[in-house]
Amino acid sequence: MNLNPVALKEWASAIDVLAGGDQIMLLRKGGIEEETQRFELKSHSFYLFPTYEHQRTHLVKDPYRASVERSLSEFDAGASHVKITAYAEAVDDLEVRDFEQLERLYPYHMWTGKLAEERLKWKAKEPLHVLLLKVYKLEKPAEIEMLPEYGGCRSWIELAVPPEDISLNPVLSEEAFEEKRRSIKFILGQ
Repeated sequence: MNLNPVALKEWASAIDVLAGGDQIMLLRKGGIEEETQRFELKSHSFYLFPTYEHQRTHLVKDPYRASVERSLSEFDAGASHVKITAYAEAVDDLEVRDFEQLERLYPYHMWTGKLAEERLKWKAKEPLHVLLLKVYKLEKPAEIEMLPEYGGCRSWIELAVPPEDISLNPVLSEEAFEEKRRSIKFILGQ
């Protein structure tokens, strides 16, 4: 199966949590080097490309700290390849603009309230994007050559040589995903 060669860069620990089915959302504001200076959903389906630089255990809730520690222990800054383990479809791109809405999301994500609040405050005129993702695990992880153009603080990259012959397995059943999705949309009044 050939998939869209686009990838969304995200903390390796967040990808692990998504791939484990513990959460279905990402909170995005965009990277410092975004072309448009804000986050845009450039593709509705994409690989999840692991990043490590900004991960810190104190930025996630206690149950998720081991995931951050594990991903940081596996990180090799000089590695010539990166392992991709997940693919996602963005089912919803919801916008949060106030702290009350953000607080309602607290039970549905891995980040501390402080980090979530900082993301909302950064570029305050721009909304915080809440991406609800249907996540798929690659049956066999793909090793991608780490190219210089994949670096930098931006959200989206295009894989020069995307993985071939990929088999995907949904992380959650359709029913389990829809239950989580409905709960999140309900608390946001959507």
